[in-house]
Amino acid sequence: MEELTLNVNWIAVIAGTVAGFLLGWLWYSPKLFGVKWAQGSGVELSDGSSMPVPAMVTQLVATFLLSWLVGITAANEALATIILIILALVCFTVSTGLFVKKSSYAVGADAGFIIVMGIIMIALQGLL
Repeated sequence: MEELTLNVNWIAVIAGTVAGFLLGWLWYSPKLFGVKWAQGSGVELSDGSSMPVPAMVTQLVATFLLSWLVGITAANEALATIILIILALVCFTVSTGLFVKKSSYAVGADAGFIIVMGIIMIALQGLL
């Protein structure tokens, strides 16, 4: 279990979690991809007063776990490992999106979000 915490840059992990979560907020907002993503996903964008709390909490946990994985791979100088993990997540996301018949725009937005979030988390490990 020591390999899960040894030499992990926790400041970068927390910064990656916050940055990833905020990126999601912006990414799926009407200012970026939210409107067409919602149409292509068959969901309705809320006005912010009725946020789906369970989904938000799950997203926060997933964002933390991905950031922690980035931190573990950075501590072990295993950049290729985290790149493979991110690509696997993208493939699962695309597969699920296609299975539930999201539009190609929505699938692309979901996949792009994971890629950009991963890049930001990796960059933060190098910067902090």
